[in-house]
Amino acid sequence: MKAYPVGNINLPVTFGNKTNFRTETLTFEVVDWKGAYHAILGRPAYAKFMAVPNYTYPKLKLPGQSGVITVSGSFKKAYVSSREYYDLATTAANSAELGQFHATTAECRPDLGKPIQAPAFVSTDETKSVAVDDADPTKMVRVGSQLSTK
Repeated sequence: MKAYPVGNINLPVTFGNKTNFRTETLTFEVVDWKGAYHAILGRPAYAKFMAVPNYTYPKLKLPGQSGVITVSGSFKKAYVSSREYYDLATTAANSAELGQFHATTAECRPDLGKPIQAPAFVSTDETKSVAVDDADPTKMVRVGSQLSTK
């Protein structure tokens, strides 16, 4: 699915605190789409702020009036946000595709409206359980038995 911009808006964006801050006006595209992000900063914003993103540690460093301004992110918040966005996008895409599928197949197969029982996943002897999170032993995943636990 595609989301098309309905317009642009120029907003002042400020990073830093009272003693060391930087403000620039950025142009954002407005999109009629429910998503996890209210605004996405990309290369044009980085160029305007002369910012350097570090993706290993979610940090953004940019020059300020009194030295370097560091904006720190959170792995946990990024994960929760990306998970919510994934769920929302998957739901939207699946409902649109399902509607198209029903519309195109209902003419050919009237029996498609009946529920179908999906086969259950059956684990084989060639897999093993591996803990995903050392802090939470209930989070497990099944992998091939020939793979290492790391």
